[in-house]
Amino acid sequence: MTGQKNEWNSNLTFILAMIGSAVGLGNIWRFPNVMYSHGGGTFLIPYIVSLFLLGISFVLVEYAVGYKFKTSLSKILYRVHNRLEPVAWLVLSIVFLITTYYICVVGWDLIYVVLSFTKAWGANPDMFFSQSVLHDVDSISGITTIVPAVLTAIIIIWFTAWAILRTNLNDGIGRVSRILLPLLCIIVVIIVAYALTLPGASIGYTQMLHPDWSALTKADVWVAAFGQIVFSLSLGMAIALTYASYLPKGSKLVDNAILVAFSNSGFEVFNSIGIFSILGFMAMTSGLPFNELVTEGTGLAFVVFPQVLNVMGPSSQIIGPLFFICILFAGITSIIALLEGVCYSISEKFNFSRKKTATIVCIFGVCISSVFATGCGSLILGIFDAFLNNFALLFAVLLECIIFGWVYDFDELVNTLNENSTIKVGKLWTAVIKFILPVCIALLWLQGIYYTLSEGDTVSIAIRGILLASLIILPIIFTKLPAKDEDYYKV
Repeated sequence: MTGQKNEWNSNLTFILAMIGSAVGLGNIWRFPNVMYSHGGGTFLIPYIVSLFLLGISFVLVEYAVGYKFKTSLSKILYRVHNRLEPVAWLVLSIVFLITTYYICVVGWDLIYVVLSFTKAWGANPDMFFSQSVLHDVDSISGITTIVPAVLTAIIIIWFTAWAILRTNLNDGIGRVSRILLPLLCIIVVIIVAYALTLPGASIGYTQMLHPDWSALTKADVWVAAFGQIVFSLSLGMAIALTYASYLPKGSKLVDNAILVAFSNSGFEVFNSIGIFSILGFMAMTSGLPFNELVTEGTGLAFVVFPQVLNVMGPSSQIIGPLFFICILFAGITSIIALLEGVCYSISEKFNFSRKKTATIVCIFGVCISSVFATGCGSLILGIFDAFLNNFALLFAVLLECIIFGWVYDFDELVNTLNENSTIKVGKLWTAVIKFILPVCIALLWLQGIYYTLSEGDTVSIAIRGILLASLIILPIIFTKLPAKDEDYYKV
C-alpha cells in the first residue's frame, strides 16, 4: 500500500501469515461436524482428493497471479481486461460483507473468554447463549433492540483489526502471525493432549474415524468435501493472491502452497481428534446419545462446549479459557487476512495510506456489524452467511477460475510457478484449472442456489434482496470512481 514497502521480511513470515489466514475460526468447529456427517474416517478420502484437485490447484492460481502482478486484485483484473475490474470489486464486496458478520461471531467468543473463567453460563448454556448473551428475538422487530455486550465486543474486535492493519506489513500482520499462530498451535496441542486422557475419549475419536465405505458412492459426500476445502482455505477471497503479491523475488510458490495447504488440513484433523474426544467424554458422563452432541457452528462452540465444561471438574478452569482463547486467536488471524485484500485494492486505486484505508474500512465495518448486535442479530447473521457463502462467494470463485484459466494467458502462470519452485506444474494442473475445477465449482454453486432458495420467508427474501442489490451497486460505484493513482490504468 501507499507509504510502505510491500514485501515480507522473510518467507517464514509469509507462510505463518498464510497458515494463520487458513486456520480460521470455522475450521475449529466446522470440519469435525462435516467429517462425522459424511462417512467418518472414509470422508478423509474425498477430502484429500479435494485438497489436491481443488484446494492446492486454486491456491496455486492465486499465488501465481499475486506474485506475477504484485498489486491488488482490482488492478490485476483491470490489467487482464479493462472490463473485468467490476469482478474484483464484486469479490472484495463479498469478502467485506462476510467479515462484518464473522467479526460478530469472534465478538461472541470474546465474551465467552471472560465468561469461561467463572462458567457464568450456568446449568443451561443453551438458554444462556440465546437469552442472556444474544437477547435473541426470532423476529425482525428485534432490530430496534441493541445488545450492549455484543456491540462492545464487536467494537473491540474491529479496533484490534484497525490497530493491526494500520501499521506496515511486517509490524502489523507479520508480527501478529509470528505471535498468534505459534500460541494457537500450543493451545490446540494442550487441549488435544488433555482431551485424550479423559474417560470416554475413545468413544469420541472412534466415532469420528469410524469408516462408512458406502459414503464414497454418494455425491453429497464429495460435494461436502469440495465445499469444506473452499471454506477452510478461503478460496476466491483474494487472501492468497494479496499475500503472494508481497513475496520477494525467488520465492518457491508451489512449495509454499503445498506446505500451507497441508498445514491447514493437518490442523483440522488434529483439532477434530481433541474435539471428538471431549464429546466422547460428555457422552459417557451425561448419558446423551453421541449424535445429539455433534452440532455445527455456534451450537458446538457456545452451547455444547460450555455443557462439557460444566461436567469436566476443576480442569475446566484451564481448558475452558484456553479453548475460547484458541477460537479468538484463530478468528483474529482470519479477519486480518480478509480485510487486507479489501484495504489493498482501495489504497491502490485511491492512493490512500494504510492508516487512512484501514480507518475508512473499519468505520464502515463497525456500522454494518452493529446490525448483528441487535435482538435479531443472529437471525440476520444466518441469512448473511447462507447467501454470501452458498451463492455469492462460489459465484465469485467460478468467475475467477474462468478469468485466469481462459481469459488470461495461462502459460504465463505456469511459467511463474515453475520459475523457482522445487515442485513443477504442467499439463495436468492446466487441465484441472481449465476443465475440472470450473465444473466442480459450478456444481457447488448450483447446490448453494438450491439451499439459498429453499428458505423463502419474507425476511430472508428481503435481506437477500438487499445483499444482492449491494453486490451489484458497490462494484459499479468502485469501478466508476476515478483512480487517484496515475499508474492504476496502465496495462
